[in-house]
Amino acid sequence: MSKTVKKGEKTPKEEEIVKINKWDAAAVKHAIDDSVKTALLEKNCEENFGLVDGRLFICSLAVIIALVALAWDHLHPFPASRPVLIICVASYFVLMGILTLYTTFYEKGIFAVATQKEGKSTKMWQASSEMKKYDDKYTLSLTVKDSRGIREGTLVKSCANFIDTNGVILNDLVANELNRLYNSLNAEKKDK
Repeated sequence: MSKTVKKGEKTPKEEEIVKINKWDAAAVKHAIDDSVKTALLEKNCEENFGLVDGRLFICSLAVIIALVALAWDHLHPFPASRPVLIICVASYFVLMGILTLYTTFYEKGIFAVATQKEGKSTKMWQASSEMKKYDDKYTLSLTVKDSRGIREGTLVKSCANFIDTNGVILNDLVANELNRLYNSLNAEKKDK
């Protein structure tokens, strides 16, 4: 049974086509990341927003502290509000330092976190990537955490393998490479 498409609507194939400036390394990396994330979520996985929620929580605290400083200074003009402003400004900079440490050492370039439930067991998948500014090498790391422990697989390929000459991301090729990593991590024995 085929789905009818109304006038002005895009078909699923039309929505999947992503065209980018192939000479913009950041745009290329983000477009390939999006394609990897889509392919990972198609593996019976549910997206987990815990990592992003942690960053959002730290940023929300910083905004609340800034609003407290603003409100306090409005209610008690400057000379009276000096101690509160000093505390708020110091707290804001401490939170920005914590946010920097969080994104650098805890997130580590992770752009997708997904949970996969198989019966009673749960697997946590994390996808991270790296691509240097003037390099064509795209490095994809896929990590799985389950009852057997933590396993990681890495793929290093030229980004030209995933983009055609017009700057269109080839989602099928990205999905094939992700499937290889995914299957190799699922197939690893307990005794490794």
